[in-house]
Amino acid sequence: MSAPQIVVHRDKELMAQAAAARLITKIVDAQAARGSASVVLTGGRNGNGLLAALAAAPARDAVDFSRLDLWWGDERFLPDGDPERNVTQAREALLDAVDLDPARVHEMPASHGAYGNDPDAAAEAYAAELAAAAGPEDHGPVPSFDVLLLGVGPDTHVASLFPEQPGARESERMVVGVRGAPKPPPNRVSLTLPAIRSAREVWLLAAGEDKAQAVTIALSGAGEVQAPAAGAYGRTRTLWLLDRAAAAGLPRSLYPPASA
Repeated sequence: MSAPQIVVHRDKELMAQAAAARLITKIVDAQAARGSASVVLTGGRNGNGLLAALAAAPARDAVDFSRLDLWWGDERFLPDGDPERNVTQAREALLDAVDLDPARVHEMPASHGAYGNDPDAAAEAYAAELAAAAGPEDHGPVPSFDVLLLGVGPDTHVASLFPEQPGARESERMVVGVRGAPKPPPNRVSLTLPAIRSAREVWLLAAGEDKAQAVTIALSGAGEVQAPAAGAYGRTRTLWLLDRAAAAGLPRSLYPPASA
């Protein structure tokens, strides 16, 4: 378990730009070291804001997108192409504008496809895809992702792991189907905390006043079942990227004044 590091930016726009710059550097370094890189994407306004900032960054051309594996932390179990799906939004924000290898873009299954309307079957299929990509050097049946991105919800949820719900309690499976989520759509597919914690680095993104309470709770010693964001950490680094509004409830002693 890596102790959280906190960086606070002036506003959400600067946070997105800085996070995009960090991600470009991390991908380039990983590709230089191992030939390829792997990133787990997140949806929501902060995840999509980061992707849009990356699309607009001049330095994006330093990344060899053909040697980048993309996974998702969770997905809304909706038909393929639905505008509410995370992959649809990611394609609009960045993916359609870069030269990706389609075989390296690992979308979570859509509903009305091979698994019908069964999110549990879709979760099992994604777990099998992760296991097939994991090597002997990895820590369990998932790859050692270079960076795993997570948005933090106002209720402290990450991915589609909601407080007190079964997904937040899962300790064995790497991917779960989610039914009856407290925010629409009710059916989803999500990585679990054990899968999230396989990543080398986990970056949690939060911007806006509506995230302040969740950030404070998660960084104040809450349990992971009550506050799933508290249980999201990387093997070598856990980075909280915040704007001033989201960090408003934290004591300044938790982060360097220069970061704001």
